[in-house]
Amino acid sequence: MSERAIAEKSKVVDELKEKIARSSVVVISDYLGFTVKDITDLRKKLRAEDSELRVVKNTLIERAVAGTDLDELKGHLKGATAVLLGYKDAVSPLKVLVKFLKDAEKGAIRVGVVDNKVFSQSDLTAMSKLPSREVLLAKVVGGLQSPIYGFVNVLQGPIRKLVYALEAVKNKKGGA
Repeated sequence: MSERAIAEKSKVVDELKEKIARSSVVVISDYLGFTVKDITDLRKKLRAEDSELRVVKNTLIERAVAGTDLDELKGHLKGATAVLLGYKDAVSPLKVLVKFLKDAEKGAIRVGVVDNKVFSQSDLTAMSKLPSREVLLAKVVGGLQSPIYGFVNVLQGPIRKLVYALEAVKNKKGGA
């Protein structure tokens, strides 16, 4: 193997290590049976979610995860492998990938890593059904606001009663 080829592979491994380190989700999947157009469409959808799909040789992935917490992934690197790297939210790219694989009826998720924990295909599919991070945060904020609104209404009750009583007195005196 030429020095140039070795340097190129080393560069790819270093780049992959860096991308895996800053990813919130890493998914190893099959891509056999997909056309170039299919993969291009998937990549466009993933880019919108601040994610990317890379087709990488298994040996290069093995070198990139060697000596890290993700060493477990080595056992799942067989055949044609695509790597999904999500940099922002873990759920959004998973939703895109799971929907794409379901619609295409080809390919499959093998294994994935979310926050340095390895998950099976069924776990990742279940995770993809969760609402997005923004929706979950909105629900939490709504849940926190609900008791406050109730408390404000309780405090306004006596004030409302006083206003109604004053209005009744005014009407009685104004009408007399």
